[in-house]
Amino acid sequence: MSKSSGWDQRLIVSSDGKGLVGHAGAVLLRKCADRTGLTRGLNQVLPRGNGPGWWDRGTVLISLAVVIVLGATSMSDIALLAHQGLVFGGRPSEATVRRTLAGLDEKTLKRIGTARAKVRAHVWALLARRPQGFPWLSVAGKLLTGWVVIDLDATLITAHSDKQGAAATFKKGYGFHPLGAWCANTSECLAVGAHVIRFWR
Repeated sequence: MSKSSGWDQRLIVSSDGKGLVGHAGAVLLRKCADRTGLTRGLNQVLPRGNGPGWWDRGTVLISLAVVIVLGATSMSDIALLAHQGLVFGGRPSEATVRRTLAGLDEKTLKRIGTARAKVRAHVWALLARRPQGFPWLSVAGKLLTGWVVIDLDATLITAHSDKQGAAATFKKGYGFHPLGAWCANTSECLAVGAHVIRFWR
């Protein structure tokens, strides 16, 4: 049985102080992924299964993204979603998260990239339909209509190293400073240096 959708249909807003949850902002992130079609899109391109304990792999990835926002630093921190049980219901286990990540080969990552691109195009189309339109940037009083601006910058990730010859970063700390790319129009992260992915595995 799929556990990929329907959780938000049970939500209500009340003022009686019952059924409260912490980190309520996580609900908005998860609902955004579901409403924009990202969860469904990922579920369609990732391997499917069946059985009473099966979790759709796209849903697992979205759940992992939510716990990272909540402060997770390892796969075992998927347990943070236990605090959201009244909202999301059950959560994937650490073993399910590990199996999901282990199945992400190059071919699968390309399919995920394609799914994300489709969702981004859909969201940008929705932004363009707003009364104020798509968020084009203004520079020196000139509106750059039709220009999508990519902001490239380094992001510091602290990681102490006892290796011989290790040198401090330009801000006198130890770690990595991978390049990241952000869309200045929408403030969304587009890509981060590949060595960061290796570092966090």
